[in-house]
Amino acid sequence: AVCSMGNSTSRLYSVLAKTLSSGAVSQHQDCLEQLDSARLDPLDPKDLLEECQIVLQKRPPRFQRNFVNLKKNTTCNHRPIRVMQWNILAQALGEGKDNFVQCPMEALKWEERKCLILEEILAYKPDILCLQEVDHYFDTFEPLLSRLGYQCTFFPKPWSPCLDVEHNNGPDGCAMFFLKERFELVNSANIRLTAMKLKTNQVAIAQTLKCHETGRLFCIAVTHLKARTGWERFRSAQGCDLLQNLKNITQGAKIPLIVCGDFNAEPTEEVYREFSNSSLNLNSAYKLLSPDGQSEPPYTTWKIRPSGECRHTLDYIWYSQHALNVNSALGLLTEEQIGPNRLPSFNYPSDHLSLVCDFSFNQDPDRLL
Repeated sequence: AVCSMGNSTSRLYSVLAKTLSSGAVSQHQDCLEQLDSARLDPLDPKDLLEECQIVLQKRPPRFQRNFVNLKKNTTCNHRPIRVMQWNILAQALGEGKDNFVQCPMEALKWEERKCLILEEILAYKPDILCLQEVDHYFDTFEPLLSRLGYQCTFFPKPWSPCLDVEHNNGPDGCAMFFLKERFELVNSANIRLTAMKLKTNQVAIAQTLKCHETGRLFCIAVTHLKARTGWERFRSAQGCDLLQNLKNITQGAKIPLIVCGDFNAEPTEEVYREFSNSSLNLNSAYKLLSPDGQSEPPYTTWKIRPSGECRHTLDYIWYSQHALNVNSALGLLTEEQIGPNRLPSFNYPSDHLSLVCDFSFNQDPDRLL
């Protein structure tokens, strides 16, 4: 069913309407065929944002979040690269498995929640977008974001838990989007992570891009590690496998690296220490928001399940601190903004907060470790 778009007839009604279907995997091809001709036409992001706001007119306004300037006394001779990391909450899991006991089911309706997600992306205008738990790639994100100028890549989990939910929309997975006007794809790798020499259900995408403005190469990766308490050693093994893959791709850190992901791991876990101490010389960008630059935010996800309240720091943007500078980072939502019923909500579409950073290349490209 297609939701009402309000009283006025919108120029983009057909665009959003065609992406509102929540059918099964078998319908993906039909959807792609339907949108094939439409996708060739560029889409003005202002028009799409306006369309989303019409759909969301009965919902509370978006939360105000401000960027924190982290730039030291360094000059940047190129436009910063904005990277957005976000676990957007798979629709099938939100409705069917995650048991957000304080979140009304009406707040999870895909017709509106989809527009909240798009509104967040359109508000921050990332040059590179890294998403997890994407189960509406083929009928929503790829058709719309490709028309906004993004090159799109999706790698589903081999055995997605979404497939256990009735009326699912196919498997969830990781997705990466980058603006073609800013970058050229040099190399792309879909990585199925291993642990204890066994292939696992978790995946990553790693792409080497060339920045048109500077001619510099860099690698951007997105991943989503195994969830749940008791799987710490498993996550550690997955992290080691990902790091080894990234060492090969970046030629041992010769190519600067940014890694976005829901690691499902607090900073106290071994996998976090592995990334911190890696020979790739990585730092976590959101640590820079703390007074001493050494502490992660108090939370990146906050929800209430039948077992109780879950407030954790699980999401990260890692970067090569020898080759890249963090110019700014988007501040997190306050407890007051999130509210007593926590996330997701009518205001916010996911149980995870989006992370957004502006990066610039170090002006000494030959300086490595």
